[in-house]
Amino acid sequence: MRQRIRWWKVLGLAGLAGVAASGVVIARAERRRRAYTPEEIRQRLLERHAQAGEAAKPADQA
Repeated sequence: MRQRIRWWKVLGLAGLAGVAASGVVIARAERRRRAYTPEEIRQRLLERHAQAGEAAKPADQA
C-alpha cells in the first residue's frame, strides 16, 4: 500500500510540473508577441493580406 501512495505522489508532482512548464511556455510566447511595435504589426498584417490576395487570384479567375 505504501508503494502505491508514492506512485500517486509522483504522478501528482509530474502533473504539477507539466502545468508549470506550460505556463512558462505561454508566458514566453506572450512576451515575444508583445515585443512588436504597432508599426511592425501593421507591416506584417499588410504583408499577410497581400499574400492572401495573391493566393486568391487564381481561384477567382478559374
